[in-house]
Amino acid sequence: MRHYDLVVLGAGSGNMLPDEELAQLRTAIVEPDLFGGTCLNRGCIPSKMFVVAADAVEDARAAARLGVHATVEHVDWKAIRDRVFHRIDPLHASALNYRRENGIDVYTEEGRFIAPKVLQAGAERITADTFVVAVGSRPVVPDIPGLDTVRYHTSDTIMRIDEVPASMVVIGGGFIAAEFGHVFGAFGSDITIVQRGPRLLMAEDEQVSARFTDLASRRHRVLLDADVTSVEGREDGVTVTVSCPDGDHVVRAAALLVCVGRRPNTDRLDAAAGGLDLDRHGHIVTDSAYRTSVPGVWALGDTANHFQLKHMANAEVRLVRHNLLHPEDVRALPHKVAPHAVFTSPQIAGIGLTEQEARRRGIDHLVSVRDYGDAAYGWALEDTTSFVKILADPVERTILGAHIIGPQAATLIQQLIQAMELGLTVDRIARDLLYIHPALTEVVEQALLAL
Repeated sequence: MRHYDLVVLGAGSGNMLPDEELAQLRTAIVEPDLFGGTCLNRGCIPSKMFVVAADAVEDARAAARLGVHATVEHVDWKAIRDRVFHRIDPLHASALNYRRENGIDVYTEEGRFIAPKVLQAGAERITADTFVVAVGSRPVVPDIPGLDTVRYHTSDTIMRIDEVPASMVVIGGGFIAAEFGHVFGAFGSDITIVQRGPRLLMAEDEQVSARFTDLASRRHRVLLDADVTSVEGREDGVTVTVSCPDGDHVVRAAALLVCVGRRPNTDRLDAAAGGLDLDRHGHIVTDSAYRTSVPGVWALGDTANHFQLKHMANAEVRLVRHNLLHPEDVRALPHKVAPHAVFTSPQIAGIGLTEQEARRRGIDHLVSVRDYGDAAYGWALEDTTSFVKILADPVERTILGAHIIGPQAATLIQQLIQAMELGLTVDRIARDLLYIHPALTEVVEQALLAL
């Protein structure tokens, strides 16, 4: 049995934890997969590299509205794919070697708790004064008759295929479905999206969700309020039977992408054997400082929260590091709400309350909606579908929520995130700041002035 001061389970965000401040600790990392986790290898970073290429294709095809008549002669999928992974794939070995060369033991076998603060990793049994659990999450595979008999993809595998399929069925209507629908649709696939709910991106503000559903339906075949009842293989792909309000639809496609959500990897860790309390979704229960039910065991990232956001995990790493170093000054995460973005077409970003949430909870609110086309740069874009929406407290005058659909939404929303986190009133940020004219930020200014 080997004993450590610190054991980190998971080398995604967990690999960010050991630094020079913790260098005095005898440390081990347990990671049976790739360093960098989902974000680097199968998620945020590679998918956005594909999105950038897809955006370039769409921009060329849409340029005619500006009087620029362009065509896309060819999309070289393998060149795009190889540009992505030739940069990403070498990083695992360099990160692993860096840790070992700097005195950290790395276990590449899967670790499972066999008792509180006792871990089995391959043939090794490990104990530690402190454990930090950051084992991430993986795609959910739904129980659909016939799915286990056909070749299907998840977000883990779809980016490494050898060619763009002529057609693709996407099961799911969340952010992963929206992003990959955009990518493969831009590259030439005939996309069918099957969504159980009445709209795509149901977690977004209803007005944003409805607008995106309308726009996506112009590009793809979108089946709403739909359930996949069976999947069958055929020589050149799959046959998917879908139950819809107007009856059954049979969809044939060359490829099948399943993206109905993600689940924490706590079952593979056998967290319960480690004495760790889990919620009904399988996440490790923590307090606001990310301490678990076992003293000396902390948890962060997809293992512990429902956000599935890398920027939240990054903030949690910084917080947990501080708390390990300063047990007399344990802090909680200062962020009240988590911003997010969906890198689809059009781009979407949001933070805080949606209008439907405010109504459901009986929260008094003011609403301002401003179209991109109301600002000078929106004119330049010939934009007719994008908008900024802000909810504010009518008494405190602070921002309750902000939601943007349109070009550069993830960038435009940042000033509203800062105002919301810092408690600034809409009056201050509307009137006490200068907004560059004619930048796209003016649409945010106009939405604030309307409040």
